[in-house]
Amino acid sequence: MLALVLAATAAEPSLPFVRYELPNGLQVILMEDHHLPQVVVDTWYRVGSKEEAPGRSGFAHLFEHLMFMGTDRLPGSGFDRVMEAQGGWNNAWTMEDATNYYDVGPSNLLETFLWMEADRMQALGRAMTQEKLDLQREVVRNERRQSLEDRPYGMVEIELCTALFPHGHPYAHSVIGSHEDLQAASLEDVQGFFASWYVPNNASLVVAGDFNVDEAKRWIETYFGGLARRELPARPEPAPVRAPQKATVTITDQVDAPQLNVYWHSPAKYQAGDAEMQLVADLLGSGESARLYRRLVDAGLAQEVSVFQYGLHHGGIFGVTVIPMKGVTVEELDAIVLEELGRLANAPPTAEEMERVRNQHAIATFQELEPLQNRAEALNRYWAYTGSPAWLGKDVARFADATAPSLSAAVAEWLPAAKASRIIVTPQPPVAAEVKP
Repeated sequence: MLALVLAATAAEPSLPFVRYELPNGLQVILMEDHHLPQVVVDTWYRVGSKEEAPGRSGFAHLFEHLMFMGTDRLPGSGFDRVMEAQGGWNNAWTMEDATNYYDVGPSNLLETFLWMEADRMQALGRAMTQEKLDLQREVVRNERRQSLEDRPYGMVEIELCTALFPHGHPYAHSVIGSHEDLQAASLEDVQGFFASWYVPNNASLVVAGDFNVDEAKRWIETYFGGLARRELPARPEPAPVRAPQKATVTITDQVDAPQLNVYWHSPAKYQAGDAEMQLVADLLGSGESARLYRRLVDAGLAQEVSVFQYGLHHGGIFGVTVIPMKGVTVEELDAIVLEELGRLANAPPTAEEMERVRNQHAIATFQELEPLQNRAEALNRYWAYTGSPAWLGKDVARFADATAPSLSAAVAEWLPAAKASRIIVTPQPPVAAEVKP
């Protein structure tokens, strides 16, 4: 695999595609791949939690659920039923910057996929009912309980938003939203959200796999060409944020061990410094050779450690999470984390470390692109964040071009101790047993 990666990077890897735009603004990206009799339709809407109005957090994710509730032409669970009967399947996800829907199945399902995606882009709003909204509202609220409130350390994700971002910032609330905002959502709110954002000029459509380009173009024109373009709501650019809003947040949870989470603001996705910060995250936390793993886990001070760089449109988040061994305090771990970052800021990584993290990232990149579905999503993601689907070569090159001094410089610029925000989880004290007289 490594030889293939090195050969691919030397030749500047690419994902072959044809891109064009319909008169209504829909971006279309077609990628032929006849290795398997399979097709993927990946529809990317440029609307995520950052577009939500005040008091309506969780709307983008709620709408992801509502998109599967049926239209007049495909009522109820008709969307799933039609494709699953012919061997297809579908799913979706929501994040801060986007909502993505994908359909996967045998090649002969392509026209069906396109018709169904166009149908719900056009008609879902008028088929929405209070009953559908009430049902999915409770599904999402239960998802919040299961994935965050009842999951060990899960509420860190909620606290992170307000710890780093000021009130009113597009990232100052969680993707899943609050119970209060979800309960306040009305049918008119939902219909308005659909009419504002689920329009062709706010979407890009990738068709990937075993298909004929000319035939696909005819179907796309037939099903999407007549959909109306609409003026999009304003998207004000927030002021850059480099300092946290809260230095320390402490929460209690029903867990056996405390947890230390240290966060910083970091570069935006695909922007200068993003690649360096991803390599820093790997250098510190990826694998048993990573610096923090050796310093904390191998030394018997921590049960586990993880490090990440999460780039977004308006900036990124760099995070370190550590769970201590019994008898070790989060303050001790915090001091070691800051010490290692200080070392890295003042002395570049070794040549061996650079080779390791570069190779790790290159292998992971190409392994991730092996499934057809992931390549389709990558074309959409590159288009959404860079304005060009032909960005794989640049994506790979930015990691190959990162140097040891550039990693040190990125740590010094983005991860000073004074700009860290900590979220500390402490175990909930045991409830004292009632003593009967």
